[in-house]
Order: sequence, then C-alpha cells, then structure tokens
Amino acid sequence: MMTTSPADLASLGLGQPDQIGFVVRDLDLAMERYAPLFGPFQQAEFNDYKVSYRGAEPSAYRARFAFGRAGTLEIELIEWIEGDTPHRDFLEQGHEGMHHLRYRVDNVDDWLPRMAALGYAPVWANRASPEYAFAYYERPGDPLVIELLEAPDTGQPGH
Repeated sequence: MMTTSPADLASLGLGQPDQIGFVVRDLDLAMERYAPLFGPFQQAEFNDYKVSYRGAEPSAYRARFAFGRAGTLEIELIEWIEGDTPHRDFLEQGHEGMHHLRYRVDNVDDWLPRMAALGYAPVWANRASPEYAFAYYERPGDPLVIELLEAPDTGQPGH
C-alpha cells in the first residue's frame, strides 16, 4: 500500500517537470502517430553510457530516443532494444505509454535522502561527468517513475 501521495512529491520543491517520457514498442510508429501533437521529432541515441540498474555495477544498454515538444515541455519517446533498464521492465509488465516525469536539479546526489523519505528508491542512475548525472526513482505501488537530471541546459533534446 502506498502511504504517500503526489502531493508529497510536490512538497519537495522540485518545481515543474521539464519532460514527460513515454516508453513505446515501435519508435517509428510512435513518431508518426504523435507528430501532430508533439512533432517534429529529433532522434538521438545515448548507447555509449553504462548505467547502474537497481544498484548493480554499470552495464550497457541499447535504446532509441526521439524528442518533441508540447509548449515548453519536452516529450521523450523511448524504444528499448536491449539491456537492463526500467523501460524494459515497463514493457515486460505489459505497459506502453507515459512512463516518467523529469525534473532538473542542481545535484542529483543531494536528492537521494529526500526521495527516500517519500519511499522512492533509485533504479537506474549514471554520473557521466562532474556536471552530468541522472537518476530514475520509483516507489512501491506507484507506477510513475521520477527522473532527476543534473546537467547544463544546452538547449539540446534530452539534455
């Protein structure tokens, strides 16, 4: 049973999300389907990262990404290909669609105790450089994943 609510998450002071992530089975079909709402899309791959999944040693994964917009909100479409990721878990549970909300933060590591206080645990995380890190958090009983991103705002999709 979930003992916290979305209001508890809002109380953390994360501000407004800057991205909604959707996990899709077929990226090309999803881009075609959602182009009238969120397009045009820009495609990208970030497969050179090794990411820690559920506390394990970092491992490689493969996925395809596309980025669109809904006003100031970035829309991310993710097609999982291989490797240990929460996107694979989502698909294996029979889901497709909205998967996560992303919030920008100054330091991802500083948020671990705040998220833990609400029952969130990191499930997928990477510190690629001193100025770039992300972490996906989930909690029992809540299907929505929360992504925290620490990165310079380059204006580029996904960053």
